[in-house]
Amino acid sequence: MTIIFIDIQGKWRSDGCLEVERNALMQIKPFFNYHNGNFLSSWGFYDDCCNWNKVVCNTITGRVTALQLGGTRHGWDSKDWYLNASLFLPFQELKNLSVFGNNIAGCIENEGFERLSTLENLEILNLGYNNFNNNILSFFSDFSSLKSLYMNDNKLKGILNVEELNYLTSLEELKMAGNQIEGFQSLNGFPVFRNLQHLYLDSSTLNNSFLQSIGTLTSLKALSLSKCGLTGTIPSTQGLCELKHLECLDISFNSLSGNLPWCLANLTSLQQLVLSWNHFNGNISLSPLSSLTSIYDLKLSHNMFQISISLNPFVNLSKLTHFSGWSNIIYAETEVEDMIPKFQLKMLYLSGDGYGGVFPKFLYHQYDLEMIELSNIKFREKFPYWLLDNNTNLEELYLANNSLSEPLQLPIHSHTNLSASDISDNSFHGRIPIQIGAYFPSLTELKMSTSGFHGSIPNSIGNMSSLTYLDFSNNQFSGNIPNSIGNMPSLYVLALTDNDVSGSLPSNFSLSSISEIHLSRNRIQGSLEHAFFRGSDLLIVLDLSHNHMTGSIPSWIGGLPQLGYLILSNNNFEGEISIQLRKLNYLSVVDLSHNKLTGPIHPCLKCSSNPDRIFHTGVNDLSSNMEGHLELIMKSLSLSYEGMIATYISGIDFSCNNFTGSIPHEFGNLSEIKLLNLSHNSLIGSILTTFFNLSQIESLDLSNNKLQGSIPLELTKLYSLAAFNVSYNNLCSRIPEGGFKFG
Repeated sequence: MTIIFIDIQGKWRSDGCLEVERNALMQIKPFFNYHNGNFLSSWGFYDDCCNWNKVVCNTITGRVTALQLGGTRHGWDSKDWYLNASLFLPFQELKNLSVFGNNIAGCIENEGFERLSTLENLEILNLGYNNFNNNILSFFSDFSSLKSLYMNDNKLKGILNVEELNYLTSLEELKMAGNQIEGFQSLNGFPVFRNLQHLYLDSSTLNNSFLQSIGTLTSLKALSLSKCGLTGTIPSTQGLCELKHLECLDISFNSLSGNLPWCLANLTSLQQLVLSWNHFNGNISLSPLSSLTSIYDLKLSHNMFQISISLNPFVNLSKLTHFSGWSNIIYAETEVEDMIPKFQLKMLYLSGDGYGGVFPKFLYHQYDLEMIELSNIKFREKFPYWLLDNNTNLEELYLANNSLSEPLQLPIHSHTNLSASDISDNSFHGRIPIQIGAYFPSLTELKMSTSGFHGSIPNSIGNMSSLTYLDFSNNQFSGNIPNSIGNMPSLYVLALTDNDVSGSLPSNFSLSSISEIHLSRNRIQGSLEHAFFRGSDLLIVLDLSHNHMTGSIPSWIGGLPQLGYLILSNNNFEGEISIQLRKLNYLSVVDLSHNKLTGPIHPCLKCSSNPDRIFHTGVNDLSSNMEGHLELIMKSLSLSYEGMIATYISGIDFSCNNFTGSIPHEFGNLSEIKLLNLSHNSLIGSILTTFFNLSQIESLDLSNNKLQGSIPLELTKLYSLAAFNVSYNNLCSRIPEGGFKFG
């Protein structure tokens, strides 16, 4: 008799996936697709749920093995909510469940993650970037199959009892970084994690006893304790030094100090070591670092190490490709044998307080460099064009603030990979080679300020069509702004400040991305009427001060919707201020001083501090939100703001013009303004009593006008005021009794 076996499993499947799991997914959808978002738009659109977005199935059984639901609800609703974990029970082959970044605060009572212990295949559970509290730790009983648990960036607080995780006997990876953990009740529970290989506790609060006890986790391969408030020295007998299998160690951004213990030489499996931003000291030539033969990434930045610029202690570390040692004590040996290193670096960060010598010899034997940072070392040599010739894959070159001299020399071949270069603050004292643009066509950032360059700016700059940041400030460039600069559609910062550039502003540039224009202290002339930035919707900073510009301030400036800094001082502008400037809602600083402007000051001007905006003002450091220097001169006071603080200031300087009429009463409502200078005009009327509202004001200069009346008593309560000048007016009273309490 023939027996025929009929596979009836198909009756429970719908075009590939099980019907029961398809239905379960449709029950889950409303919770993770809040407000009909589009993250899960494919759910239900296709019959086969294995083809749905964020769902992974076993190709043989058709059962769901992974649900990647991270971030599907975030952004639609910022409110906390509680999850019914039982919704995931139908997925019996589920191996990977990710619900990170969904504002989950916990689980419905009796429907918590403990219900998922029956999912015997579950290996990865990602609960990161939610709002779970300490109660979540008690849910993980009988999770013997779990290998990776991510609870980073939640609301775990205080002293944790790690013994609550004792059932996770198969755990290999534990992420608890980004919480407010202040320590552990006992580390006795850690030995149960005999298989734990990756532990991340960044941004917790730990003490040195943790470093001594961590040695019980003998299987650890990766340990990250960045920003954990660690102090003192690394234990020299137990703890870290017992982790013989450790491959990655990050203890950066702590307050650890002292010499590195020699027992670290036992960590021969270590591949990545991050010690940056601590207080370690000692000469690395007399440290265990040279014994780490497996190391490829070594970060020592921002400590007090003594680092030989020759890197001779590391010549035998053949796997070393990334080295960072900036902001330490960089020195050169007086007598050192030239040794050819076994390593080939890809990245080298070694900027610091310089020693004034020559380029280290080992650099002549490097051919794989992709990024090199050797700023602030004061090398007394020519520009190292050979460094470019030897490293054709070089992408970033930073040699700022050295003593490189003689004319800039180009490499033999062009470099299509180089994207960023900073050779500012050197002593080249020559012309820029006319073919520079052809040799570096892929540059996106080029900084060559304060380096003694003269002559005209080469037209070949236009070949760098991908440039976003161009800084030629503080040189002696002359001639017109080359038309080729107009071929840079991605350029957002143009800085030619403090040169000898002449001619009129180009009118035919296509700089659709321009955000900042710094052209102050040149000899630019002509009017603004047809300037290339007319209609620039992204323009935030416009600085044309200290030039020879004439004509009126065009009304179209009021149509620059993002303008925050308008600095046109020390020119020859004339006429009245256009009423269209009322449209500049984001204006933070306006300086029209030292011109020939006339007429009334319109009450439409607004001036507000806006700390949420991102600026790159100035040209000293690409990494800052706002760099550079902003100065407004007030009578008897020069207030200078540098760095990030300049993002927050607001000020108006209309001094040294011929404005008439009274002070607009709306100026008394500028509650966040810090600087107001209306001196040396022909203003009449009285001092506004509403100036009392200027609670943040630091300098108020109304001198050399035709103001009348008395000084309002209310102004004596402006406690932030550092300078107040109303001299040379027609006022009828002295300073109010009690005077000003200058800040």
